[in-house]
Amino acid sequence: MRVTLDAVSKRYGPTTAVSDLTATVEDGEFFTLVGPSGCGKTTTLRLLAGFEAPTEGAIRFDAESMAGVPPEDRGVGLVFQSYALFPHMTVAENVGYGLRFSDPPGGLSTDERVAELLELVDLPGMGDRNPTELSGGQQQRVALARALAPDPDLLLLDEPMSALDARLRERLRRDVREIQQDLGVTTVYVTHDQAEALAVSDRVAVLSDGRLEQVGRPRDLYRRPESRFVAEFLGENNVFDAEVVDGSGPGGETEGSSVRVQGHDFRLSPVEMPSDGRLTFCVRPAAFRRDAGENRITADVLDSEFLGETTRVHLAWEGRRLVVALDNPPEIDEVTVGFDPDDAWVLP
Repeated sequence: MRVTLDAVSKRYGPTTAVSDLTATVEDGEFFTLVGPSGCGKTTTLRLLAGFEAPTEGAIRFDAESMAGVPPEDRGVGLVFQSYALFPHMTVAENVGYGLRFSDPPGGLSTDERVAELLELVDLPGMGDRNPTELSGGQQQRVALARALAPDPDLLLLDEPMSALDARLRERLRRDVREIQQDLGVTTVYVTHDQAEALAVSDRVAVLSDGRLEQVGRPRDLYRRPESRFVAEFLGENNVFDAEVVDGSGPGGETEGSSVRVQGHDFRLSPVEMPSDGRLTFCVRPAAFRRDAGENRITADVLDSEFLGETTRVHLAWEGRRLVVALDNPPEIDEVTVGFDPDDAWVLP
């Protein structure tokens, strides 16, 4: 099913939770809404589920408007952050709960459908257990199976991994992605975890203050952010405000332009010349190399964090903090690092 949000806004009195949101989720796509707390991602999910109605704009499933359509008639499966399992029911009864209101797909009986789903979420033979006897990860799998039982056209997941430890969260998100791909169900996933969004999604929509900042494939968002917010929110980044020194070429492009940041000159790859002679560029921590790169800086070492395959080093340079990722941590108070012009991305 294809999902369309057309200039959707949601206001609660004077507070705007979602503002003029336009986006399309393609049939069978794993689409993630990511952003800080209060950015409007859960409100958007509630609008899709039918728990809230847009103040303005339209929501369409395929070509059908969802205006006035109640949640139970939308063909939506929802997995909550809190699991919301019924403690007085067995695992099998929880999974089969939605089948009280609709027939199981494919001509299966309720018991057959429940057994099929428990197998799908890797919980075979656990139907007679009580949810309280399961681990957090197992409970989340039960919640997923319950949402999938009626064979929904759209699966909505509201921060389903937030209560789990990091290692289990990483494993379960891979499982959810595999299940989604196997079933081909259109999925909208909400998370505040940037790494999670980048890892599981076909496309990601970044929200800030109820507005859509950018939507695209994870790799494109990470490598080519279109705003300072996206550059700083998705993973660590070093953002520089610079003055263009020279390099204006034909057609308004710079030919390997020199830019100046706090009295230091850097060389960037050709970019469109800004009319006011100023631009903002960013460099990811992994792009810096020790004692290498065309653009070099010498900075004070504040501290370092050993992360296994790499070390995150925090530097102080010209009154600001920088973060670089190095294979070998410096054991001195001062270090020289550099990056090449192609490693810098100029924000539009």
